[in-house]
Amino acid sequence: MKYQTQKIALAYFAVALGLFVIQIIGGLLVGYVYVNPNFLSEILPFNILRMLHTNSLVVWLLLGFFGAAYFLVPEEAEREMHSTKLAYLQLIILVVGTLGVVVTYVFNLFEGNWLLGKEGREFLEQPKWVKVGIVVAALIFLYNVSMTVLKGKKTAINTMLLLGLWGLALLFLFAFYNPSNLALDKQYWWYVIHLWVEGVWELIMASILAYLMLKLTGVDREIVEKWLYVIVALALFSGILGTGHHYFFIGMPSYWLWIGSIFSSLEILPFFAMMSFAFVMVWKGRRDHPNKAALLWSLGCATLAFFGAGVWGFLHTLHGINFYTHGTQITAAHGHLAFYGAYVCLNIAIFTYAMPILLNRDPYNQVLNMAAFWLMSAGMCFMTFTLTFAGTVQTHLQRVMGEYYMDVQDQLALFYWMRFFSGVAVFIGVLLLVYSLAVPRKEVVRPGPIERKRLEEDPDHMPAE
Repeated sequence: MKYQTQKIALAYFAVALGLFVIQIIGGLLVGYVYVNPNFLSEILPFNILRMLHTNSLVVWLLLGFFGAAYFLVPEEAEREMHSTKLAYLQLIILVVGTLGVVVTYVFNLFEGNWLLGKEGREFLEQPKWVKVGIVVAALIFLYNVSMTVLKGKKTAINTMLLLGLWGLALLFLFAFYNPSNLALDKQYWWYVIHLWVEGVWELIMASILAYLMLKLTGVDREIVEKWLYVIVALALFSGILGTGHHYFFIGMPSYWLWIGSIFSSLEILPFFAMMSFAFVMVWKGRRDHPNKAALLWSLGCATLAFFGAGVWGFLHTLHGINFYTHGTQITAAHGHLAFYGAYVCLNIAIFTYAMPILLNRDPYNQVLNMAAFWLMSAGMCFMTFTLTFAGTVQTHLQRVMGEYYMDVQDQLALFYWMRFFSGVAVFIGVLLLVYSLAVPRKEVVRPGPIERKRLEEDPDHMPAE
């Protein structure tokens, strides 16, 4: 660790991992409700469980992004963070806001109150006071990171990361606008939801992945930056107008059928570029880095993001197909693998790389960490295939044959049971991951051929970090 203020990231990573565990537990409970509908119905109804599952996902991913920024920006800018106190104040605001949201959801407090009560908008259900807190925390973060970058060295990585983070904060302002017209409401709602996950989050993803490739492979910065520019250009070109694939059937003008179909079809390109980038960097890399687990998560991120966000997104993005499939389990299949591949694996990759360095235990528990990767990824892939088959059957029976929704749900019970048990596998993998990151067990990592040669030439040589 080169800079003392990088330790800020550790607090963010710890809170993010705690929320990650809560999110997976919530997902398991939601999955079980699908096969036993009355489970917890008196205590935690399905809509509350689902809100906790989806909102904890978004919050812990954001905390991971913030922590990643606090870890890599000092290295890229070659100076300490502007203010440590502001960074911890930001974390406190976000934690208090998260606890406030949970209490409001679970106990259904302040129902109907414009300031304290929850709103009925998916992913944006947070009460107004929490939204204000999020904006304040975002402004603190942007000021802190921007001042650090402006006073320090500017690189493509921290510039693109900053662009993505500024976009993230500015687009969230649309969450405050809640018109009574449902079509208008959904139009601006997608400005937050789509332009986050298929727009500015991709810039953040590309920046963090570029940083990891730079550190793990030893490829020249110039090559990494060229790839980064290409990926960011593709993401913005396809992602902004690709928002139109959400406008197909919400009352928007018919020209969105063509704009949405064409540009959302192109959204597979940045994810293909990211996957190609990651594997080419490893192929060209000169560094035999000892942290193999971080490299595995990085390659897994690029690969599963391509299939989850790219291929599975493309499967039902054309308006002629989406007319039948929207709102079915095919959407759930795409959403689960896309979020897991693009953002969950990315955050875990930076956790796996940074936490051993921050805790001065680099590298450690790698076998357990890599076992967690394979268990979680296998569980998520099986869940995706299960939901894809369930969605295909659902589309035919419900949208083509015209059977009633609940009658169709009864016929999907076998798929839901398989989805639940794949979720159990993911949960076990999460526990292994947290244990591998938290428990200080040093492992002996055998040097690769490059490191062995260097050790033979110079016995005092230390493996590259």
